[in-house]
Amino acid sequence: MSHDPLTGRVILISGAAGGIGSATARRLTQRGAKVVLGDLHAPALDELATELGANAQPVVLDVTDPESCAAAVQFALTQHGRLDAVWANAGISAFGPLELVEQDTWRRVIAVNLVGVYNLVRAGLPAVIDSQGYVAMTASWASFAHSPGHSAYAAAKAGVEALANSLRSELAHQGVRVGVFHPGWIDTPMVTNKIDSQPAFNVMLNSLPKPLRKVTAVEDVAEILADALATRTDKVVYPRVGWALHALRPLLATPLLASRSRKVAPLMRRLYAQQIE
Repeated sequence: MSHDPLTGRVILISGAAGGIGSATARRLTQRGAKVVLGDLHAPALDELATELGANAQPVVLDVTDPESCAAAVQFALTQHGRLDAVWANAGISAFGPLELVEQDTWRRVIAVNLVGVYNLVRAGLPAVIDSQGYVAMTASWASFAHSPGHSAYAAAKAGVEALANSLRSELAHQGVRVGVFHPGWIDTPMVTNKIDSQPAFNVMLNSLPKPLRKVTAVEDVAEILADALATRTDKVVYPRVGWALHALRPLLATPLLASRSRKVAPLMRRLYAQQIE
């Protein structure tokens, strides 16, 4: 039987209490990794840690607070004596036309999804350099395919991709690998809550070509991301049809390829405005 490279690796995950984070944490512990589960939601963290057993420890983590990030890293080091990977995964989303979304909500998306990634990566970097380990960040298809209604989310995720690419070059000589993960529409509350409650979001989603609107099971992407953490992959795009968007990214904002989005944008605006009245 071949040795799983995840066996014994210590991995700190933000946004671990649900969605992609918790699903991947399950796979990681099944494969022998030691996972430090970071999230704001203590009850959900404790429940997950109990489910996963001795190879999972919870720590309350607010990625918008640099001191909280430093404390989570120190907790991992105290528990295990090393840190092999930091996965900056915590994220939130807000959907709606830029001038109709509350300013604090828009800024909060940037604070969590971009500045929060920086905060955790910065806190964990000395330990990861010591272990010649791996830094992973969750971006999105939205980092290269910018749909209407997702201005904050797209801006933050594009920033995460750029951060990862820059950091990869910075750290290569120190033996540290940097990965960026680009999931599409995944069956998590971040997506399903919008499908269930926001007509404007459904208009946007249904305007996409059929292969690009599919919502994928979280367990499927968790398996892919666990493999990426094992092999310290530079880039993951999943579902794989997203690679077509990645390849076409210089053209996606041109009038021809953006025509569907531009056509449905007025209806989206009307529906969103009606919902917040």
